[in-house]
Order: sequence, then C-alpha cells, then structure tokens
Amino acid sequence: MSKGYLCLVLHAHLPFVRHPEEDYFLEENWLYEAITETYIPLIQVFENLVSDGVDFRITMSLTPSLVAMLQDRLLQERYLRHINKLIELADKEVERTGNDSHFHGVALMYYRKLQEAREIFLNKYQKNIVTAFKNFQNMGYLEIITCCATHGFLPLLNINPSDVRAQVHMGVEAYTKAFGRPPKGIWLPECGYYPQVDEVLKEAGIKYFFVDSHGILNADPIPRYSVYAPIYCPSGVAAFARDWESSKQVWSSKEGYPGDRDYREYYKDIGYELDFDYIKPYIHPQGIRINTGLKYWRITGDTPYKEAYVPEWAKNKAAIHAGNFMFNRQKQIEHLLSHMDRKPIIIAPYDAELFGHWWYEGPMWIDFLARKIFYDQDAVSMITPVEYLFEYPTNQMSMPSASSWGYKGYNEFWVEGSNDWLYRHLHKAGQRMLELMDEFGPLLKRAKSNIYRRALNQAARELVLAQSSDWAFIMKTGTMVPYAHKRAKVHICRFTRLYEDIKKDTIDQDWLCDIEYKDNIFSDIDCAKFYSGNFYKLLKKNQEDESHARKS
Repeated sequence: MSKGYLCLVLHAHLPFVRHPEEDYFLEENWLYEAITETYIPLIQVFENLVSDGVDFRITMSLTPSLVAMLQDRLLQERYLRHINKLIELADKEVERTGNDSHFHGVALMYYRKLQEAREIFLNKYQKNIVTAFKNFQNMGYLEIITCCATHGFLPLLNINPSDVRAQVHMGVEAYTKAFGRPPKGIWLPECGYYPQVDEVLKEAGIKYFFVDSHGILNADPIPRYSVYAPIYCPSGVAAFARDWESSKQVWSSKEGYPGDRDYREYYKDIGYELDFDYIKPYIHPQGIRINTGLKYWRITGDTPYKEAYVPEWAKNKAAIHAGNFMFNRQKQIEHLLSHMDRKPIIIAPYDAELFGHWWYEGPMWIDFLARKIFYDQDAVSMITPVEYLFEYPTNQMSMPSASSWGYKGYNEFWVEGSNDWLYRHLHKAGQRMLELMDEFGPLLKRAKSNIYRRALNQAARELVLAQSSDWAFIMKTGTMVPYAHKRAKVHICRFTRLYEDIKKDTIDQDWLCDIEYKDNIFSDIDCAKFYSGNFYKLLKKNQEDESHARKS
C-alpha cells in the first residue's frame, strides 16, 4: 500500500487560431506542431501503458479553444496537408543523409514517427484525436478537466462578474458537449485565482480547481497540511496547490531535466540550417524560414556548437531522470508522512506542450515514470484529484489568497506596459454586452428574434475571443506581437460593430455570415444563459452583503 500520492497534471491549451480566408496561415502551425509533437506522442504513451497493463493516472485539461480546433474540419484537413508535406521532407532527408552516419539514423527516426502520426490521426481516429483522450478517460486512466471558454485571465476580467461567469459556464458546456459528461474539475487560466471566484465555479458544478503554491500557503486560515492536501473554499469547492519542488525539476530548462546535454536541441532546425532552394517547398510560401520539426542536434552545452543527436543516449537519460523524479517523490512523501495523519498528495502541473514540443523526450519520460511507479516501488501511487477527495472527503476550510503561476505570482505578467491598454476595451465591451442583453434580450421571442439572436451570440463569441489571456501573454513575451495585437483589436472591433448595428437595427447579414464562418467557435452558444443584467445586479448585491458581513 502506498504512503502518498503523485498527481501529474498536464494543461493542454492553444489559443483559437483559424483563418479560412487564407490558404496558408503561419500561426495555424502552432496547432499542427502540437498535434505532431505533443498530443499524438502522449496518445502513443497512453496506448502502450494500457496495452502493457500499467495502471496509471494522469489529470489533463483540454481547453475549449483547443478542442474546438481539434474537431474543426477545415483545420483537420489542413493538418493532414501539413503532415503529408513533412513526410515528403523526411523522405528526402533520409535520402540526403544516406552517407552521413551522424544524421541518417535520426532522419529515419523522424520519417518513421511522422508516418505513425499520420496513421494515428487519419486512420485510427478519423482526424479527431479528441476521441482518443475521451477513450482513456472512459477507461479510468485519464481525468480530463475543463478550462474557461477562451482561457480568459479571470482576476483581470472580474470588474464585470458576468464576463467571469460566461468564461466559466461556456467552458463547462463545451466540455460536456465534447466528452458526454460534465467536468468535475477546472484549470483556472494561468492558475489565476481571486477570492470568491469559487462561487462561480460552484454554480457551474465544478468540484475542484488548482492554484499555485502561495495561493494555499497564504490562505486564511493557514492550512494545516500546507500544499500537500486540498482545502475547501467556503463555497465547498476544493483547491489543490502546486508543489514547487517537483515542478521545478521538470519545468526549468536550466536546473531541470529538459536542459540535459544529451536531449534534443529545440532551437536548431533544418528549416533554418539547410540550403534555401532545397528547403523552400517546406517553409512559408513567401520564403520565410520556419521550424520544420526536424532537428538533428543535441543540447551539447552552453555553446553555439551543437553535436549530433543520439536517440539512444536521450532515451537512457529519460529513464534516469524518471527514476530520479520517482526517488525524490518517495523521499518527499516519507518526510511528509512523518508530519501528517493522512497520505500527502503532491500536485505536479505542467503545460502539456512542454512534453514533446519543447522537451522532445518528455512523453518518453512520462512513460518511464508511470512504469517505474507501477513496477519498481510501493511508496508512491499516481492519483487524480477526484480519487483523493473520495478517499479524504473531510478537509480544512480556508480561503485561498489571490494568486497565479505567472511571474512574481500575481497579475503582473498579464497587465503591464506592453499590454495594459487592452483591458479598458475588454471591460467596456463586457459592460456593453450586458447592456445589449438587458435591452434586446426580450426581443429574442419576437419575429426578428433569429437575426438578433445570431448577432448577440456572435457578439458574445467576439468578446470571449478578445478576452483570451494568450494575447496579453504574447505581447509581454515579445514573440509574434503583431499577431497578438491584430487578434485582440479585430475581435474588439467586430464586437463594437455588432453592438452598434444591433442598437441601430442595421445588422448586415452578409458581414455577419462572414464572421460567423471565420470565428465559428461555440457553434451552439446561447448568450442568454451567460449574460444577464439581473445576474449582474444579484451578484453585486451578494458581494456587497458579504463585504458588510465581514466588516461586522
């Protein structure tokens, strides 16, 4: 019998990027790369573990925007075009490196893996790999949780409580549609928590969520078990906190496993290294060099000179690092157990795209870790939050502190000099959405209801798309900034035009059809469920009553 638990959490998310107006759009590659390098390799790991009888547990979020893209027919066809092109390039690379003992084996590896990815995507899951994750959940190995509709950073949206409510409820509805059951847990975008947002989660039927370490460490009252057991918010929703020690071992590229010299070097790709005329058919149509995913070098060290990648060396390191991670969790749990009257739970959350995309050997590391935990010891067991709450239904009640897992632990990363201009527009749009619903909601029952309903629903889509935390994040990091600016402004402008057209009764049906096709996320949205002036007034009254009660 185990002495404690490890809860491995993978947060799978990408912003909604779909551009049917262009035949090739660079930022759509974010999705295609993630499918090839992260999602399909994870599916392969899970399939092999199940096939070999390894009993494992992993918690994984699949955000509504990601699920929408994975299930979109246009993007599915474009991914198939993308993977076919990569297979063609890999085939040429096998021939080109035929006499190069350093690179030929790696070229063969890529060719084989790309063929496998295409087989899994096209023939095994008929272009819809969400089905694969759903199957693992139905078998009991995977617990899939939801996220907010478009990954809106809730602490900076709560000036309009209805916007927070819409983000949460739309996320729950999208999950229920995709997986045939309501979600038990939610990943708050960027682990962004503020006191009383859990009331909205409770209203949506959510049982638990995750916060960063200091969200629990600074809770009121101070939790008895620190971050190694959940707490219940006054709403009754459970909060689990990230364990910083286990996270850093994997997350950090400098101090953690991904920086090992024998692992594959991410920042050296043949798209930038090979002769332009040779590589031109496989990069941007305008001749812009981009990553192809074919990388022949290992990290080597802090040097511009990179040595050839040796897959067997990297595999051995992944096994060693999985063993080291398990050993450290054993010692950690043994220490914690001497101070606790229950089995501790260690929450280890990571962005899913770290595994495979950034850290090529990451899925392999997960495979080794699950097998070592199952076969090699009995001190640690893998568990999901729901299973832990079932075993320990009684937990301390406490209020987590405002927190996030971003830089400095609060909101600074998403609201500073590069991106703070965005929020005045988001907040105004949120207020206008309430105004529209209060004024035009009753018209939905009248003769003109169809066009009003479509326009109001599209206004809601444009608003939540503008609220995605990804745009502020990209502006801060300095990568693809023009695209982030464009996306935020486009959605705000589309919302503003819809607002004005609805108010003036001048809705342009041709234009509305066009943006419905372009921004087609949440196809069955009913904005009346999420944007209600009455709800807004009631929530504000409840907040005022609670504030008065605390002062008394």
